[in-house]
Amino acid sequence: MSTKVALITGAASGIGAAIATRFKTNGWQVASIDKNKANTDLSIEADVADFASVQQAVMEIEKTLGPINSAISNAGHYEMKPISDIDNLSLTKMMNVHLGGFRNIALSVLPGMRIRKNGSLICIASELGIGGGEFVSHYAAAKGAQIGLIKTLSLEYAPDNVRINGVAPGPTDTPLIPQNSPERGKDFLNTLPLKRLVMPEEIANAVWFLSEHATFCSGEIISPNAGAVI
Repeated sequence: MSTKVALITGAASGIGAAIATRFKTNGWQVASIDKNKANTDLSIEADVADFASVQQAVMEIEKTLGPINSAISNAGHYEMKPISDIDNLSLTKMMNVHLGGFRNIALSVLPGMRIRKNGSLICIASELGIGGGEFVSHYAAAKGAQIGLIKTLSLEYAPDNVRINGVAPGPTDTPLIPQNSPERGKDFLNTLPLKRLVMPEEIANAVWFLSEHATFCSGEIISPNAGAVI
């Protein structure tokens, strides 16, 4: 069994599950933090927006499986609303899950990576954090904040050989996009140069590349988005 350990948040389904499968296929031990049970070597049910729970989960993972070599902050929440319908509760939840969740993972794994002088932290952002989109102002703002944090942390931790990067997918074929969503309709898909949604496995390949092959990259944002945002 590999001594390498990956932590993936939101690994119970969608992009997170595909990332977990990609790392497991390559012989890594995989741990997950999710509100639901995931098909990983160690599955911890916790809320990424709760710092104390995340910190405790990371401690349990490293005690059970060993030091975390690669951490992927993926857990997310999505909804479409005009800004006039976004109340403080909706805004706070969006920011707590996305920006707060990434910050909580970073605070929990980066100190150990700095001591070991090695590690990779990857955040799953969104092309909406780069180019914006209609009726997703709170989601796009949270994802844009993640990108800002990725770039800032990459500067702080690069001297310690700890790399922080991001993957900003376009619309991806996961349960986060309801079956009746306009993003699954022909009119929307025809606006994409590749005319289709991104597949979770394709996002997982981008994460694997940043974790294991792009060893000279830090502060980078890869955006597999079917050509929607260039």
